[in-house]
Amino acid sequence: MKKQSLKDLGGLVYSTDQGRMCPGCRQPTDQCQCKNDERPAGDGVVRVSRETKGRKGKGVTLVTGIPLGDAELKAFAKVMKARCGTGGTVKDGVVEIQGDQRDVLVPLLQAEGWVVKRAGG
Repeated sequence: MKKQSLKDLGGLVYSTDQGRMCPGCRQPTDQCQCKNDERPAGDGVVRVSRETKGRKGKGVTLVTGIPLGDAELKAFAKVMKARCGTGGTVKDGVVEIQGDQRDVLVPLLQAEGWVVKRAGG
């Protein structure tokens, strides 16, 4: 196997002037022009589950499979957080809402016209 050089990896990775650099377009990551906002298409089902793993026993509600782009997903997550009255975040296309909010979120997601399933226990 051939050893990879820095040039094979895309050149500059970090600059003290601008921070992290995109290896594709060699621009700062916040100004990256080769970003791919598209996620792989799922099966068309929005899944709502509860998880405590890695959170010291604190439960969060995970919503996966929402068919929106990154900007629209972030805006819709804000609506969901406001409806639940809690905080949350969007990570890699998965919306995390603090607490067990499945009973509140399922009707909200169904009102948007999506097929919704409760996943997990």
